[in-house]
Parts: sequence; C-alpha cells; structure tokens
Amino acid sequence: MARRPKSDLELPQERFWETKSLAQMSRSEWESLCDGCGKCCLLKLEDADTGETYFTDVACKLLDAETCRCSDYARRKIFVPDCIVLTPETLDQVAHWLPPTCAYRLLSEGRPLYDWHPLLSGEANSVHRAGASCSHRVISEDDIADEALPERIVDWANVDPGA
Repeated sequence: MARRPKSDLELPQERFWETKSLAQMSRSEWESLCDGCGKCCLLKLEDADTGETYFTDVACKLLDAETCRCSDYARRKIFVPDCIVLTPETLDQVAHWLPPTCAYRLLSEGRPLYDWHPLLSGEANSVHRAGASCSHRVISEDDIADEALPERIVDWANVDPGA
C-alpha cells in the first residue's frame, strides 16, 4: 500500500459542514473550515461612503507569506490587538472582511465549499495549487507605511471564481 505524502490530510468521515450549522460545530470542526488562504489576514480598506471593502497585498505582520498561516495563532491577540477572532457569533459582523472564497462566509451564505478546499481534496496545499491563496503575493505590514495602503489595493484577493 502506497503511503500518502505528509501534506495530505485525513478526510472527515462525514461532511459535517453539510449537516451542521456553524453554531453546532465543535471547535476542531470550526477550525478545520479554514482553508489556509491567508486572505483574512490582508489589510483592508473600507470606503466610508459606500461601505465597499478593498483588499490590499499587505499582510498582518504575523502572517507567514509562504504558508499563509499565522506564525503565532494562539497568541495573536497579544501582538495584534485588533485581530478579529472569528466565531459563529461574530461572523455576520465581519463577513464582508472575509474573501468570497472563505468557507465560513460560503457556509453562512448557504453555498458549498470549493473543490480545492482541504476538507474536500484531502490536501493541505490544495488552496495554494488552485491559486486561491495569498502565498508569495504579499508583503508584511512592517515593510510599508500606512499612507501607501491605497496604492496596494489588489483585485485578486476579493474575487469569487464561482460568481
């Protein structure tokens, strides 16, 4: 029997995201919804008049630009006090800050996960291979002045390939 590469994930026995509401999920189920795209960690600008959200290619200082994972997830609120902790209770308030491909946003809108989502593909890196992550596309907020953010707005981070 061939061994699967280390990057492969164990697929869940049941598709819990299709049978449970977000509020009914266990903590581990909730956390497994994150596809690892890193787009939620991009700095965003919001138009005060229209409320429209603009994604930049500038990432939180804790985001690993290669893996698209937080470098200190457990203690992120200590280093980034305004980091949003996503919960079923806060999701409606911050959904517009999440990329349209985000599993939390998709499920809250009654939409299915994309086939590249790790829960469906069984591969942690499928989000990167699908081009749906910010891997190698971003710079750290430590490397840019706040006033330069409007020049860093990008379209690729806020695109829904299924729309």
